[in-house]
This record gives sequence, structure tokens and C-alpha cells, in this order.
Amino acid sequence: MKKSFAVIGLGRFGGSICRTLTDEGMEVLAIDVNEERVNEYSMIASHAVVGDSTDENVLKSLGIRNFDHVIVAIGDDIQSSILTTLILKELGVGQITSKAQNDYHEKVLRKIGADHVVHPERDMGKRIAINMSSSNVVDYLQLSEDHSIVEIVANGKLGGNTIMDLDVRKKYGLNIVAIKRGEDIIVSPQAKETIHNRDVLIVIGNTNDISRFEKKVLE
Repeated sequence: MKKSFAVIGLGRFGGSICRTLTDEGMEVLAIDVNEERVNEYSMIASHAVVGDSTDENVLKSLGIRNFDHVIVAIGDDIQSSILTTLILKELGVGQITSKAQNDYHEKVLRKIGADHVVHPERDMGKRIAINMSSSNVVDYLQLSEDHSIVEIVANGKLGGNTIMDLDVRKKYGLNIVAIKRGEDIIVSPQAKETIHNRDVLIVIGNTNDISRFEKKVLE
């Protein structure tokens, strides 16, 4: 079933979300106070409107509470971000994701009811740094403050071992959820599955445990 999203704030982050959701076939309402930005996204999103999201009446008139998920992607105006999130919560929006500028901003957003808080600049910086610092990490995605999912290229130390041999769940508290092998992908691989050299392991777990696994096995 197609979900409906509203994206408030059409800067780089909000605009990227708007484009991606639209490409995925979702219904997307794009909202911004800047008419020029709204005009740009009027050809991309399902609907695009000029509106002040800190005005409760504006959000009510847009039927914002009927959307499955609202993303508050407002840029540098922390006050508007907080006020918008608060109004959305009071109007009964089911899922609210808000962009935070810093840790203090995040604490306030969580306190007033944001279901998800993201730090796109910080998280992307961390992702790039991890990718650069390890030749074995293909990709990295932070799932929460403590947990991540990474794609790790299996080197000679891993190649030839079965998942049972490595026993990463017991030794590191990690799970190998899939293996990419060329064009193929093995989802939920069995314990007896043998890892080939240059396989890409998709590993999920505590970020510190993943780092420990990398240092012990991949260096």
C-alpha cells in the first residue's frame, strides 16, 4: 500500500528525501516558506505548497494529520523546527522525523515528541570517515546511537571459513544477515555457509563490537 509523506523544508536534506520518496512511488507533499523552492519541487512531488509550518492553521488546512509520516527538514531555524514538531505532535501526526542541528536540539525534539531524530551532516561525516579509515568497509549505516549495519569485504582470514567457524554472534555479538557474492545475494545465510574471498558480508550489531571484529579479523 502506497504511504503518504509530507516533507517540511526543501533544502538539500529535505529536497533529497522528497526526490527519493517520489522516485519510490510514494505520495509526497512538499512544504516550504520559499516560493522558489516550492516551484522547483512542484514538478517532482505529488503536491508542493508555500506555507509557514509554525502556523497551526496552515498545517490543519493541509490535512497534515492524515499523512502517514511527516519529515521536518527545516534548515538552520531551530526555533521553527521545534515549534513545527510540537504542532505536528499536538495535531496527532502518526510518525514524525525531525532533523537536528546539534545534540541539544535533538534532546528538545525528543522531549516534545519526535519519533525519530536525524543528524544528516554528522552521520554522513561519520559514514565517510569510517569508509576512508578501513579498506574492508564498503558501506556503513548508523541505525541508532549504538548500532550499525556495515558491508565488509571478506579478506583471506575470513575466506574458506563457514559462518559457524567464525561464530561472530558468540565472540562479538554480531549477526551476518546476508552475503553478497558477485551478482548474487544470500539472505539469512546458514551456519554451514562457506565464506569466499571477496564476499561482501552484511553485518549488524553494536558499533563498538563491529569495530572490534574489524580490528581482530580484518587487519
